[in-house]
Amino acid sequence: MSLDGSVERRRSEPSSMQINGSNGNANENGGSSMMLYSPTSPSPQSQSQSHQRLRLNPNTDHNPENYEDLKLGFNPCIFSSLERYLPPSMLTVTRHLKVQYMNDILARYLPQGERIRVQRHREYRQKIIANYQPLHRELYTMDPATFFVQSFVEAINKNTEESLRSIISEPSPGVYTFEMLHQDFCKMLLSEVDNFEKWVSESKFRIMRPNTMNKYGAVLDDFGLETMLDKLMDDFVRPISKVFFPEVGGPTLDSHHGFVVEYGKDRDVDLGSLMNVGFHVDDSEVTLNVCLGKQFSGGDLFFRGIRCDKHVNTESQPEESFDYSHVAGQAVLHRGRHRHGARATRSGHRINLLLWCRSSAFRELKKYQKDFSAWCGECQREKRERQRKSVAETKQELLRREGDNTVA
Repeated sequence: MSLDGSVERRRSEPSSMQINGSNGNANENGGSSMMLYSPTSPSPQSQSQSHQRLRLNPNTDHNPENYEDLKLGFNPCIFSSLERYLPPSMLTVTRHLKVQYMNDILARYLPQGERIRVQRHREYRQKIIANYQPLHRELYTMDPATFFVQSFVEAINKNTEESLRSIISEPSPGVYTFEMLHQDFCKMLLSEVDNFEKWVSESKFRIMRPNTMNKYGAVLDDFGLETMLDKLMDDFVRPISKVFFPEVGGPTLDSHHGFVVEYGKDRDVDLGSLMNVGFHVDDSEVTLNVCLGKQFSGGDLFFRGIRCDKHVNTESQPEESFDYSHVAGQAVLHRGRHRHGARATRSGHRINLLLWCRSSAFRELKKYQKDFSAWCGECQREKRERQRKSVAETKQELLRREGDNTVA
């Protein structure tokens, strides 16, 4: 997964990463920041700053400018987000110079054709938001007391590793579960999704589905819930990910793709078995999956080990196999590279909220790495095997030398 440059693109990307044996990314020394330079004809101001580096972590104390009033080639939200990563000397210059500087950076990663695609998707969203009338407007603004169970809110407010571990279970390595959403919120979100689907049907508006594997469901970001989901990632998912997923960009999550999927009668039945393309990894660093409910049987998630691109099609080890049964309101949090699928929903109707959380910093650094033994199960096994062979060879050499000395 390489950095494609645009937060907007990552938020709107509708596809999941299928397991197809794609090659791994490059080398280990990526450093902690990106060098900045303009690809073509940089302005004098940006050229004079080109030796500076972006921050690895956002400056959360900095209050970024608002760029909504400018006609830009990128979503204004990208500029506000990127501003928190600028070097200190750029935080005090005029907004005009900041825009020039950030445009030079963004142009490196997003060619014109991709910018056109992003612009069309932005217009698609604007058309939906202009015509769709929300059923529950209170959903569109984050309200922790209404959305979450009390134990979850208290643990987040304390914001310590101890408080988080007190509410979170790890039934299998790398899979974390915890009570999260209030039942009233689940019902409210379900009715909002139903209302949106009704509007789509009545207006005959053609919408984009969440990813390439699901024929049903809706992208929540597309009908106005993007800001609320941003808060969900920033204030709730990221603090947890900082503790449990530091090696895959957990502390630097900065964009998301939020959607609901539907399974059951007249909906998607499953997300594949080990024998078909539904068994997959997500286009995310960290995935939040919460069952919203409705009556159903079946539909268990199955996990089969964490893999980098190079090893994505390797066999699972027995200790990597784990099945999880959904409970309404209960969250599952796992690495996006944790291979998984969903078994058939045998009866009833199941709807899940998913938030694919991404880190642009991690994706940039990952391009320069070859060894992913910090999180890839197969890389870890290969590393252990190399160490075992090295120890065995060293022992053999010592025994040989001892034998030579005895003969002498």
